[in-house]
Amino acid sequence: MKIILRVLGAPFVIGLMMLLAMSPVANASAATASVHLPKSPLSSGLLMAQAIHSGAVKLPGNGAAAGTNPALKCSPAPCVMPNVQASEGGQPVNEDPIATNPANKQNLLTGGNDYNCTSLQGFYASSNGGTTWNHTCMNTLPGASGDGDPGVGFNSNGAAYISGIDTGTSDGSDIVFEKSTNGGTTWSAPAVAVKPMFVGGLTDKDWLWVDSNANSKYKNAVYISITQFDASSNSEISVTHTNNGGKTWTTVGVDTKQIYPAVDQFSDVTTDKSGNVYVTWMRCTANGPSGDCGGTTASFMMSKSTDGGNTWSTPVTINTAKLAPDTCGAFYGCLPNTSERVSNIPVIGADNSTGKHAGDLYVVNYNYNGTFMSVQVTVSTNGGSTWGTPVAVAPGSDKHDQFFPWLSVSNSGVIGVTWMDRRNDPSNLSYEEYGAVAGGVNGLVKHNVQLAAKPSNPDNDGFGGGFMGDYSGNAWAGKKLYASWMDTSNGTNCQDEVGGYLWTK
Repeated sequence: MKIILRVLGAPFVIGLMMLLAMSPVANASAATASVHLPKSPLSSGLLMAQAIHSGAVKLPGNGAAAGTNPALKCSPAPCVMPNVQASEGGQPVNEDPIATNPANKQNLLTGGNDYNCTSLQGFYASSNGGTTWNHTCMNTLPGASGDGDPGVGFNSNGAAYISGIDTGTSDGSDIVFEKSTNGGTTWSAPAVAVKPMFVGGLTDKDWLWVDSNANSKYKNAVYISITQFDASSNSEISVTHTNNGGKTWTTVGVDTKQIYPAVDQFSDVTTDKSGNVYVTWMRCTANGPSGDCGGTTASFMMSKSTDGGNTWSTPVTINTAKLAPDTCGAFYGCLPNTSERVSNIPVIGADNSTGKHAGDLYVVNYNYNGTFMSVQVTVSTNGGSTWGTPVAVAPGSDKHDQFFPWLSVSNSGVIGVTWMDRRNDPSNLSYEEYGAVAGGVNGLVKHNVQLAAKPSNPDNDGFGGGFMGDYSGNAWAGKKLYASWMDTSNGTNCQDEVGGYLWTK
């Protein structure tokens, strides 16, 4: 079936794209037709949402109900926690952020592009440290369609926030949010947090962060970083903030608009203990072998705000890294041996402890070295003014693809990095979630730990191997690093799996 998907103006009036309609699978081993999303600088989650709303993709269903897998062996420390499916099963669920409540370590919140929800935005809260989960679907604005890209966060008092994309609004598209004061059990009505900065523009790839630092001058401020596209596919990163719990919001562009073929995309945002705000993103030029960013060398950028997001510093380059080649028609490159689209988000974390690395900033991303994707961490010891040489997270013996990394820093200054890793599959296809923790970046390789109890085959993503999302997540609660990832071990589709480990040192 051919469909014209008009997501943006020239040069990305996408034209004809082929999307194979999905048929319900009869069992876990049944084959599902592969989905082919358009080649576009928009995030994969938004493109999939548009395809579903248009009827070009029909959902397969038949996912597994939630369950628990046993913990892996716990010697030597750190100790791996049991794997629990947070999502409800049924339709696929992917893109899985996670947050922990600083006022209650047992209260967790995760979410996903949840294709059981008409809004395509599902969220899951636990009040018992991840043993059990309740499920809610985010609502949409009147007349709007939900388009995924879930964000989650808690403030220092335990109020929870979630965010996502709505299109078909009076603005064309908005980033919306909801708030909960009971740990994510019930939510307020959706309201607009971010509007397009450009006439005829589009809001994409939101990331939500709450400043819960006790001594921050902007304590409990909520920040949402996004990519702003104009009608000609030019792009700019913006950060929106509220200091009154979401009653009013202010949006500020971070850098100058990038004129296509230059593209800014895939932002992340965090705060330090003083309340300084840091936003990171990827910048690439669509001049690769396939006419997009796949296979090119991208720059990873950072800007800083010392006034709560009202003004931003001149961006600096954190590092440069090569993106995976586009072998499947994906704008930012493809996961090798698959038709999966793969993002490269520079995830940033700040050491807000009083330890010897206090104040350090860490960014994780991947680099394609011509053979495989390698996860690496880069450190700044001077507030982001300059950055060191990237350090590999996996040992040198791991020469298989490592992808969808995330990073968080605990209150005591322990770095936690999680990612999907193919080291256990000689054919370099199936993956397990892995993690590494250390009190400094140079110790990460020593503490690589397998977190997933079972392997996942990306071809079993529920979309015929064509879409498994753009990101995973992790978050600390005391000495526990909780990780959330897209897991296909049910043999049918992706579900939001939560595990992690206890750092016992």
